[in-house]
Amino acid sequence: MAEGLLESSALCAFCGSVSTMLAAGIQTDEAVHMLSENRSDSRFKQVCSEVYTQLIRGESLAEAMAGTGAFPQYAVDMVTAGESSGRLEGALHNLDHYYDEESRLFAKLSTSVSYPAVLLCIMAVILAFTVAFILPVFINVYENMTGSLTIGSFGFVGASIAIGWVALVITLVATVIVLAAMFVSRSEDGREKLITLLEKVPFTSKAMYQIALSRFTATIATYVSSGITAERAMAEAMATVTNEGLKAKLERAYAAMVNAENPRSLVQAFTEDDIYDPVYERMLAVGYRAGSLDEVLEHLSDVYFDDAINQVDLLIAKVEPILAGFLTLTVGGTLIAVMLPLVGIMRSIG
Repeated sequence: MAEGLLESSALCAFCGSVSTMLAAGIQTDEAVHMLSENRSDSRFKQVCSEVYTQLIRGESLAEAMAGTGAFPQYAVDMVTAGESSGRLEGALHNLDHYYDEESRLFAKLSTSVSYPAVLLCIMAVILAFTVAFILPVFINVYENMTGSLTIGSFGFVGASIAIGWVALVITLVATVIVLAAMFVSRSEDGREKLITLLEKVPFTSKAMYQIALSRFTATIATYVSSGITAERAMAEAMATVTNEGLKAKLERAYAAMVNAENPRSLVQAFTEDDIYDPVYERMLAVGYRAGSLDEVLEHLSDVYFDDAINQVDLLIAKVEPILAGFLTLTVGGTLIAVMLPLVGIMRSIG
């Protein structure tokens, strides 16, 4: 049995490839077998082989996927719903779309974290060099001087040392935090924890909410297209949401849907609880009447995902000048403070 879950990119490749081959009329077991052929030995090939082995034993695709331990429960549930409703191809197609977005999301988060990490590492090296090598030179010069020329000099020197060390400590702490985030984001579980943490940070909470809404929308689109009831689709999709603000809204919407006295449709519940922006709520209403609700939901998932990515890009664009300004102020302030006594000494000599 494979250990751990497949990466989002591998899940996307599996679901998308099997969906395409099913659309071409190829049986499920043959599709999985073809997927593992002509590939070098890898974990992905091992997982495909395990799925194929269980398929030829008479198990369903969902059971085979669950048996490997390499697929998230969400993917297994989606395939189960697709098989029970006779829409396996559509369920796999939507999973392909979902994991493609998830792969893009984690790639973007990794890039977003690594960029400040590089800047912080450079800043740490510059500040460490300043504190460890440049400041001691000036300190030795002032200590070797005597007389009235050096009166008050050590006050400035002490200030420069304090500025340098404080800036270095702040930079090192920030660097460690960012590097730890990069390390944690290498695993699926770590990425989810990182997203949960970013949801609580004021600067990134809005973008993380948009991402959570995008993922929920992609999830419920998958369930709706699989042919299950709206109530069950809502309940199953809610189970994948970890953002507290969004989850509270969805719980109110779900309560309205299952209200025995005055039940609401899925779109009505979304509208009453302001899950989406008003313009998108109208799009959902039109899609619901036209029988293409799942397509509209997929489109909205892309819209909210792209909006969240734009917000992350804007945040990164602001981080660079802030870090550059911090480095300039700390290094410049340190050097100015340590050189002021020297200026005074030179004037006295002149």
